[in-house]
Amino acid sequence: MANLQVKDVPAELHRRLRSSAKRRGTTIRELVLDAVRRELDHEHFLRRLADREPVDLGGSAADLLVAERAGRDSG
Repeated sequence: MANLQVKDVPAELHRRLRSSAKRRGTTIRELVLDAVRRELDHEHFLRRLADREPVDLGGSAADLLVAERAGRDSG
């Protein structure tokens, strides 16, 4: 397993990390690894989303949602 060292972490950020880890009942290491995983997953999702073909809904998504909700309320 590889090691990663982060130097010069601002004191306030370190305090927040320590506090958050304590509230969650975990370690700073696990908290940071989870945050890095989520960031990489989010980046991967955004790349996949950007590669998708656009879909023509025939109107704005907001207008279609309003119409759908109005149809549910009336019937």
